[in-house]
Amino acid sequence: MIPTTEPVQGNDGATYRQVLAEPRFRLLFATRTIAITAGSLRITTYSVLVFAVTGSALLSALAFGIGFLPQLFGSLLLGSLADRLPPRGLIAGGYVLECATALLLALVPMPITASLGVMALVALATPVYGGASSRLAAQWLKGDAYVLGRSLNNIASSGAQLFGLALGGAVVAALGPHRALAVSAALYLGCALALRIRLPRLKPPDGDRGGGAAVRASLHGAGRLLRGHTVRRLMLAQWLPPAFVTAAEGLIVAYAGGHGFAPGRYAVLMGCLPVGMLAGDLLIGRLLRPPTRERLVVPLTALTGLPLLLFAAEPGVGVSSCLLLLSGFGLAYGLGLQRPFLHALPPDGQGQAFGLLGSGSMTLQGVGPACFGAMAAGAGTGGAMALAGGAALLTAGWMLTWHPPHSPRKEHAA
Repeated sequence: MIPTTEPVQGNDGATYRQVLAEPRFRLLFATRTIAITAGSLRITTYSVLVFAVTGSALLSALAFGIGFLPQLFGSLLLGSLADRLPPRGLIAGGYVLECATALLLALVPMPITASLGVMALVALATPVYGGASSRLAAQWLKGDAYVLGRSLNNIASSGAQLFGLALGGAVVAALGPHRALAVSAALYLGCALALRIRLPRLKPPDGDRGGGAAVRASLHGAGRLLRGHTVRRLMLAQWLPPAFVTAAEGLIVAYAGGHGFAPGRYAVLMGCLPVGMLAGDLLIGRLLRPPTRERLVVPLTALTGLPLLLFAAEPGVGVSSCLLLLSGFGLAYGLGLQRPFLHALPPDGQGQAFGLLGSGSMTLQGVGPACFGAMAAGAGTGGAMALAGGAALLTAGWMLTWHPPHSPRKEHAA
């Protein structure tokens, strides 16, 4: 079992070292990072496998994104389980389920439609065990330590996704897609075993855990969260700007191709957004005190959109790279929303809220590129990217209309 340490509290600034000194969070952080790498490896390999079997670019793209949209339904229908089941078994069980899925795809021949269905069904559970993990992190990290914990997760998530994608190409080339899926399964299994052995066994929450009751409780809990004015607007504030930035990101390849950039330049441009985001999380998270971060939410939100407006002028590679770096840097605005969001949540619904936050963000980031991609047919790729930037700026303007909320706890009790 892992001993506990005294968490950082209050408005004082924390450090990443202090956050990682909490051994239970360190375990969750490490296993989550490895699991994201395993997920990227599995998704990439499965997409390659589908294309090799069908020769269809559409089915290959569907295989890559099949796990995104079902997460929203999983959060709505099963999200309350994140607060109702023992977290150690729930999180470890989620990784075992992911492991079994990778093994099934690797070892059992099945029609493509059936394998897509399996991937979609498994994705329903992602916001449940993901929400439970986020709830534990909020429990163990107090004050600014919680915000920096979220920052660390953001940084590791981006790095692990990039590493998993690169690893996928190397492992598929060396071992073939089926064995690459087995490697993904082994990584998931390692995460499950580490959590089962090292994470303390916490007291199971009270309440009926029956399937029908869980669905009813999940729908009721999601409705309660989204009816709350403060929670709803803080969720929207965390969903919308990343969705608009992702929409612009989805047009980078078409923009580079349409402007005759040298081969490979699109990869440089696509790397600018995550690099900017990593720099923003590190600098804003480490150098600024909590009240300053919260005051900078609107300016940083505006920074996500303002550089994208300039794509209407059809800039070249160098200027485009700088604009995308700045836009990615602005995504650090989310650090200033973490404490207000946590404080606005009902104590008995934090796990479901975190699951809904993540699944809603994933869904909108999947829908955004399709919507603005359709606009590119009339406005051009640069024009559509500028429209995405304008939408992010409108979101920043909406945030300016906010007033200090009355007590969030009273709102939930009402």
